[in-house]
Amino acid sequence: MNVLTLLPSATEIVCALGVTPVGVSHSCDHPPAVGELPTITRSRVDAGADSATIDEQVLAAERAGGVYEIRMDELERAEPDLIVTQGVCEVCAVDTVLVREAVEELDLDCEVLTTDPHSLEDVLVDIERIGRALGREQRAGELLADLRARVEAVRKRSPDDAERPRVLDIDWMDPVMIGGHWVPELFEIAGAEYGLVEAGEASTPVEWDSVVEYDPEALAVAPCGFDLKQTLANLGDLRNREGWSELTAVREGRVVLVDGSAYLNRPSHRLVDSLEALASTLHPDRFDDPPAGAVRRLTAPRSLD
Repeated sequence: MNVLTLLPSATEIVCALGVTPVGVSHSCDHPPAVGELPTITRSRVDAGADSATIDEQVLAAERAGGVYEIRMDELERAEPDLIVTQGVCEVCAVDTVLVREAVEELDLDCEVLTTDPHSLEDVLVDIERIGRALGREQRAGELLADLRARVEAVRKRSPDDAERPRVLDIDWMDPVMIGGHWVPELFEIAGAEYGLVEAGEASTPVEWDSVVEYDPEALAVAPCGFDLKQTLANLGDLRNREGWSELTAVREGRVVLVDGSAYLNRPSHRLVDSLEALASTLHPDRFDDPPAGAVRRLTAPRSLD
């Protein structure tokens, strides 16, 4: 079966189920071997720019026809039997509407499977759906059993309400956005009280004053698509804001930078890795250390200089 995966999370899931795609999106990078595969999409945005510039480029691209385009020659050459795409966010990856239009234009005989997760359970259901489409139901079942057991293990070891800090996840730094969809749920399972955005809601732009008023006791900075290096390079978008240094999380050294490109922002099985990493940073006395390179803790305001 020729499978195309047009977003990183789909690529990760398909590979975890033992199938190598014949083509991927331009932003797919895990597992590392997929970097050698043909890319079926391209972006009109410079992903290496600062957060404010990327936001401006995204708005301009949307007015000009969309952030992404499909490389029609590569799509046709791949002769896909199955294309896995998404309907969660047209800014994050090529969406299902564009894919279906391309399939119709090329008159391809293939199935288009759309993922649209907004919760951890939605992600697990998508793994089951993709496994069924690939004929890998048994492998999907084994993976799901392991993931559910790991989630339950975190839930059981998390503290009671009296020990849960107020937290926020900064999903974008300029403008400020608070992580939504599955993110509030992950923090709650990991032992925290999440604010400003409800579980299942989309990531939401907020006024900085709302963050200051909420005054998180712990703060994760995990911009969508940014690795740790790019997040650190753009951290001035937050630390230069009035009230940053007075936040309880900053004063108490409970700010962590998260590799958003690998953790939190991709709705694949690796969200459970993200859950475990969050639990370990929130409650290091209860959980093992997070994976190397997953997070960087800012121990005090002075370390931001």
